[in-house]
Amino acid sequence: MATAIAAQPVPLSTDADGVIRVGRTRVTLETVVGAYEAGESAEEIAAGFPSLSLADVYDTIAYYLRHRGEVRSYLAERQSEASTIRREIESRPGYTDLRERLIERARQRSGSAG
Repeated sequence: MATAIAAQPVPLSTDADGVIRVGRTRVTLETVVGAYEAGESAEEIAAGFPSLSLADVYDTIAYYLRHRGEVRSYLAERQSEASTIRREIESRPGYTDLRERLIERARQRSGSAG
């Protein structure tokens, strides 16, 4: 009798904001792909994100390798959206003053930590 092999669905889903998430977690596709492209193994990625199963990490990497062009297009689109949002935030009145105050506060905290 032959063993039946069932195909497993890719553990990726798109949330209401159009962000692709891995498994039933908040971890994004770009996070896993970025870590993989930075040289991390599937085991290292899974260890860094305990909510991810190792199988889901491997499935996500396999999907990326099989659909590299589509994933890179998605990642480029997300980067473009992020840049647009960053420019919008940085153009708001008071942004520069707020940023400088936050940087100064961080410097003071790091200086007093020693």
